[in-house]
Amino acid sequence: MQRTLRLLSEGEMEVEGLIPWSSNATLLVTIRHGDEATLAIYKPQRGESPLWDFPLGTLGQREVATFVVAEAVGWSLVPPTVLREGPYGSGSVQWFVTAREDTNFFTIQGDARYADDLRRLAALDVICNNADRKAGHCLVDGDGRLWAIDNALTFHVDSKLRTVVWDFAGMRLPARIASDLKRLLGLLGEPEEAPARALDGLLSQDELAALTQRTQDLLAAMRYPQPGPWRAVPWPLV
Repeated sequence: MQRTLRLLSEGEMEVEGLIPWSSNATLLVTIRHGDEATLAIYKPQRGESPLWDFPLGTLGQREVATFVVAEAVGWSLVPPTVLREGPYGSGSVQWFVTAREDTNFFTIQGDARYADDLRRLAALDVICNNADRKAGHCLVDGDGRLWAIDNALTFHVDSKLRTVVWDFAGMRLPARIASDLKRLLGLLGEPEEAPARALDGLLSQDELAALTQRTQDLLAAMRYPQPGPWRAVPWPLV
């Protein structure tokens, strides 16, 4: 993981092309450092489309913050993601997942092999307040591993959970997930711990407080939330 993060952070970036049909500027790049190289997704801040409810220029930071939280809680569901300078300025850079084209959330829904990871993903989206978990944001690589991408619409202080992963609504939170979330709370409460230091540079104090509160609320309920009175699914679904 650290080698990948160093490569993404320090390597020389070469733009390969524009990813079509994205709502924000999304570029496929190759990053090289010494003898190492990888494909990655670069989303420059200057290419963000204005949104009424998320501050302009913060989407890349939210992508990175979701990765930081996923790693802090011990769930490696989000591809390695960093914030760095690139050919078009500062932006998020995420390791490219070579995904199977025939898979998304709906194709693995109900598959027992992914049940535990989907439970973790559902909990991650609750605490990160993901407002846009589409089915197509759930990728499966050639080894059968699940990855969650496109995590930019996250960490709003208001409740905005919109997801296709409602399979566990009302179900009891597994003990292992609860234990992981308790560990996360401990890390968030220690300013000198790496996750707290990283998130402090990515999110506002109000957003950090809301992250802690959502985690505490989920642990207090010990159940996955039910869809609320607001719109509970993204559009389009895939």
